[in-house]
Amino acid sequence: MVPLLETDFEFTRALRAYTAAVGSACGAGPESCTVDTGTPASAYIALDGRLRRYPDRDVALVWDERHGWALAVETHSAEDLLIVCYLGHKLLARPAEVARFAAKALSGRPGLAEPPQLREAGAHDWLTDRLRPYVTGLLKAS
Repeated sequence: MVPLLETDFEFTRALRAYTAAVGSACGAGPESCTVDTGTPASAYIALDGRLRRYPDRDVALVWDERHGWALAVETHSAEDLLIVCYLGHKLLARPAEVARFAAKALSGRPGLAEPPQLREAGAHDWLTDRLRPYVTGLLKAS
């Protein structure tokens, strides 16, 4: 049996590698990417650009293990981010696909308005297995 600490580290490393690959595909550097490996696991990528509807708010891509990728805008207070649209029914979409989604949304062609319920949060072994190729460099921003 693999110790829990080791599997947590592997999941964190894999999620960071995937998030960095998505950030790179979107033109964002690693300093723009953060992850939270709690339950639900999540990721955040700060993007350049603004939405016409929210010209004074920063834009970000956000991911969580229940709903996948979404485009969000920052609020003016300590409130949660305001989700604008969702990518769809791929929990771990390829980085290039996430980048195309972000570009379309920033140009005024948003994705889904309602969050897809893709899976329950918690079992990170499943996610680690699917994200592992990003750690080893087998999958890049393609």
